[in-house]
Amino acid sequence: MTSPLSLSLASLKRQEGERITWENTCESPGIIGHDVLHVPDKAPLDISLSLSSVSEGVYVQGTVRAPLIGQCSRCLKPLEEEHTYDIAELVFYPERHAALIEEGDEDAEDAPVICDDHIDLEPLIRDAISLALPFQPLCREDCAGLCPECGEPLEELPDDHAHEAPYNPQFDALAGLEAQLREAQ
Repeated sequence: MTSPLSLSLASLKRQEGERITWENTCESPGIIGHDVLHVPDKAPLDISLSLSSVSEGVYVQGTVRAPLIGQCSRCLKPLEEEHTYDIAELVFYPERHAALIEEGDEDAEDAPVICDDHIDLEPLIRDAISLALPFQPLCREDCAGLCPECGEPLEELPDDHAHEAPYNPQFDALAGLEAQLREAQ
């Protein structure tokens, strides 16, 4: 594997309790996230990991720091942020992975596996970031959004901002009924 997100385990002894650390800055392997908020393609990912040998494989734990771009789901303002995401994943030795599948473990099918003494970090990073992203990102928690009539940001409009409702003859009958009800009171 020659990917910058492929991590060699040559320096990690296959003995329980052995541990190594790995820190690197790599480019994002494509867009990570969704249309409203995502890590752009080729964005720098600052990765800091601790890899520990365990009986079933290698436990990968650490963080990835990544820039995000998108837009507020209420006011549509552009968002540019940087966040740190936690990674905690067990990557199985091939023989243990095969044994789990043979035992009928349905979850084992999707589990990450060590291949040729390397761990592919891309799916671990994608999962850590994608699963943590909000579906409706906000520029701030109290974002007022847009005026439904004119589409301008509500926070930029005066407090007395209003729109005159257009005349609709279909409501004339209701206006007459309202007048009758007021007279009856």
